[in-house]
Amino acid sequence: MNRLTIVLLTALAPIAWGTTYLVTTELLPAGHPLFAGLLRSLPAGLLAVAISRRLPHGAWWWKAFALGALNIGAFFPLLFLAAERLPGGVAAAVAGAQPLIVLALGALVLQERIRATTAAAAVAGAGGVALVVLGPAAELDLWGILAALGGVSATGVGIILTKRWGRPSGVGPIAYAGWQLTSGGLLLLPVTLLVEGVPAAIDGGAILGYLWLGTAGGIVAYTLWFRGIQQLPVIAPGLLALLSPIVATVLGTLVAGEAFTPIQAIGFAITLAALVSGQFFARRGRVTPPAAEPAAAPALVAPR
Repeated sequence: MNRLTIVLLTALAPIAWGTTYLVTTELLPAGHPLFAGLLRSLPAGLLAVAISRRLPHGAWWWKAFALGALNIGAFFPLLFLAAERLPGGVAAAVAGAQPLIVLALGALVLQERIRATTAAAAVAGAGGVALVVLGPAAELDLWGILAALGGVSATGVGIILTKRWGRPSGVGPIAYAGWQLTSGGLLLLPVTLLVEGVPAAIDGGAILGYLWLGTAGGIVAYTLWFRGIQQLPVIAPGLLALLSPIVATVLGTLVAGEAFTPIQAIGFAITLAALVSGQFFARRGRVTPPAAEPAAAPALVAPR
């Protein structure tokens, strides 16, 4: 599989996540964002494990739990806390800082040299997202800002550890995503029940919304995302994550009838330019397969 194909497949993950805001506001019961996060992760994770018939082994029990905690279990509550305390545009603008966080962590943990070109793409991408999502009436809240930064930092660390640890030999991307979705969902379960509980009523539209979040936004998106992280330079998926707020804004304009200003158009163009140039500048030659451990994970059932 060539690099362009991997980039395009990985980009499908943040594109799918960009639909979350519209699905949540238009289809799901109000006041239960953690419940939506739970249904997005735990059923999809259990399904992925069942399909792959693979369980973690050895050190991968705590590694899978750590990655699931960072990418899902910690990210979702912090994301929803930020959404409660900040206007959506401010929260999305803070999320635009993720490429910078990933770039810094990559240098510290993976010893990757920071190139001026990739750093410039990360800064431009963050600025472009800010132009797209921030309005003149944006309000700042300290705890909301900290929650948003905590969320993108958690996923940033998750990207770095996913890159560093690789994937066990014999374990496919579906199983790998399933471990993390299950771990994160199990962490979300008690938080959701204590804070929100189950919605009093779930209609047909909500069922469709939950199915979309669990399939396209869950098992499919995370499988593509984690595979892309392992096969691409570390900054590449960090920049691709900027597609999520961009897609959310476009859908808000096309479906929800929200206004789209010339400033937003400029920010949109800057972000796309940063995404494309960042993928080009992040090239490190041929794409290599993800790191793997020598031992294969045991199957859940005996092979036929």
